[in-house]
Amino acid sequence: MTEHETEIKADAEVPTIEIIREFDATPERVFQAHVDPDLYAQWTGPRESNTKITRWDARTGGEWAFGGESGGEAHAFFGSFHEVRPNERIVWTFTYEGEPDSVFLETMTFEPIEGGRTRLRVLSVTQDFATRDGMLASGMDVGVNEGFEKLDELLAKEAA
Repeated sequence: MTEHETEIKADAEVPTIEIIREFDATPERVFQAHVDPDLYAQWTGPRESNTKITRWDARTGGEWAFGGESGGEAHAFFGSFHEVRPNERIVWTFTYEGEPDSVFLETMTFEPIEGGRTRLRVLSVTQDFATRDGMLASGMDVGVNEGFEKLDELLAKEAA
């Protein structure tokens, strides 16, 4: 299994976070891991977390919620699916329950690349730099990196 770097960038002009990561699987398989609640719960977040999906309606206009425990602390998140375009794009809101006024609008695109692989791009936009910088300082990079490592493992296991 190839190890891929995750690029996390914060724009100096606009309160956004951009995440770019490649996977050794087709867009269809990477997309499925984002919309199937059983698969999503297996890979999202840091290795020490245990994710429990409480609502999941992965369609345009649907809603979602999940929670878990990490580092002895409970965390819960919720949002709405604004657009679900199979194998191409997901647009959703993402809110941490502990900061209900800090909503992120995220657009995920699943780009096919050579060799049956996928480049995932996630663009998260929020209302101000303080909210964006708080998210970056929260340790979200650990959850993103470890989650994507778990997704690599899940995709490799499914391919075997």
